[in-house]
Order: sequence, then structure tokens, then C-alpha cells
Amino acid sequence: MKSSRVDLSWLPVGAGGHVVRRTSGAYERLVARREHRRPVPLFHAALEVVSGGERFSIEVGPVWNVAAADRGVVLEGPVGSRGLARWRPFRYELRCWRDGVIPDLQEAVASPQRLSDDPLRAARLLAAVPEVPVLVWGRDELRLGEMWNSNSVVAWLLARSDHPTDLQPPQGGRAPGWHAGLVLAWLRGARAGTP
Repeated sequence: MKSSRVDLSWLPVGAGGHVVRRTSGAYERLVARREHRRPVPLFHAALEVVSGGERFSIEVGPVWNVAAADRGVVLEGPVGSRGLARWRPFRYELRCWRDGVIPDLQEAVASPQRLSDDPLRAARLLAAVPEVPVLVWGRDELRLGEMWNSNSVVAWLLARSDHPTDLQPPQGGRAPGWHAGLVLAWLRGARAGTP
């Protein structure tokens, strides 16, 4: 039987990009002040899935940050506002890239984390990728209690495919958006991973 696995990697938010690193740092300082706590490192989750002997990199990122023409784009969504999505800088994409790469993977911390070797769950996760809800990145338009972002997508996929979802980012960090993905998966009948 061909090997199967699902691995999760935690990348520091803004890895490889000075602007995102600065803006996410400012965001975390504001949130920490509002919540009366110290700022902590922010992380972005990405997945690598092997199913049927084929390897797929699954990540959400800006439409402009990977130049490869065939990068496994499954869907595009708006950033900040649906009205802004007509301009390329305000769109994100979900990639499920066969034999692809995750940009800045070399900066991942305490990664990869093996979540499963089960072929059924790996196949279930890949089948769920085209079903990911296309919500506005950085907004809580469904009132899930947290903004929708790349962590929401990964949490949603893990919940929909019966993988562990009670994961913690390394270094005492946070993964904003994770809870939103779990709540939406639960509301829409996830197999597991209820919030």
C-alpha cells in the first residue's frame, strides 16, 4: 500500500516579508493591549499531505506571492472587503499544489507535526479542499468570533477530515483565525473537531 500522511507546519506570520511582519506585529500589540496581556509570536499554519503516493502542499497566501503558473490554485477570495477583490493585491488563494512548495517553509518552527498516517483521512482532507468556504480574509463576516484567514482554512480542513484540531502553536504563540475555522466546520457538520 502506498504511504499516506498529513503534516502540519507552523510558520511565523510574516516570514519572508518585512511589511507583513511589521503589520502583524502591530496587530498583535494592539490585541494584547486590549486583552491586558503581553504580545506573543503569531503563526500561520500550512499542510503537507501524501495520499496515494502523491504529495500535496496546502497553503493559503496572497495571489501574488508565488510566481509558478501551475501552483494548484483551488480558489480565490477577497482580502479585507469583497469590493476590493477586483484588485490583485486584495485577493488570496488556496493552493493544493501537487509536488509543490510552501514558501518560507525553512522558517517553520517546531515543524512538521505529524497528524496522521491514515490513508482514509488523508484522502478525506484532499477531497475537502474544493469545499473550503470563500470568506473575506481578515473579517468576521459570519460572526464566528474571530477573523477568517489561513489558519481558519487549515482548522476547517482538519475538522472536516477527522484530524486533531486541539493544536497549539509553538513558543506560546497564537494562531489567529483557528477558532473561526473550527466553529464553521462544526456549524456545517464536521466529522470531528467540534469547538
